[in-house]
Amino acid sequence: MGRVLLSMSVSLDGFSAGPDVGVERPMGEGGERLHEWMFHGNADQGVNAEAVRDLLATTGATVVGRRMFDVGVGLWQDTPYPLPCVVLTHEPREDRVEKSGTFIFVTGVEDALRRAREAAGGKDVLVMGGAHTARQFVRAGLVDEIRLQLVPVLLGAGTRLFDHLDTGRIELERTGLAGSPQVTHLCFRVVR
Repeated sequence: MGRVLLSMSVSLDGFSAGPDVGVERPMGEGGERLHEWMFHGNADQGVNAEAVRDLLATTGATVVGRRMFDVGVGLWQDTPYPLPCVVLTHEPREDRVEKSGTFIFVTGVEDALRRAREAAGGKDVLVMGGAHTARQFVRAGLVDEIRLQLVPVLLGAGTRLFDHLDTGRIELERTGLAGSPQVTHLCFRVVR
């Protein structure tokens, strides 16, 4: 059985999205800056390309929240990666088959993980957003590894990734560190 990986880009002040997230601004105001390291030739070579390759080589399924699905599906025109994608929602619906994968709609964190593991076929499950979904997985103690892409920008407002965890202290062991001018890639194992 694969690991459960949480991977998200965050600003130096801890935001995973800017303010006013919506269909018109899926990452919120200024939030697209958090993903520039993956585009405009920044991910074509070096540590950025290696980070994406490493993540996708071990991932068999992804998990996103309903809000991320709602604001992202129009942009993606498919699943976010060519993999099955479990959508954590309060309003389940029929699976939605796309050209590169299937969106599977489920309620409850444990059910989302179970369905994602089934779809992953023994590979890792990637929890990729949004922040509310990430926090639910952390609170439930289901995350094995946290990968942060720390972007050198202060957004000043938006959605903080780890606000209101209410779990007490969670110990992490740093297992990876690499950087480029656009982003610092940090990898932590959750200490159990």
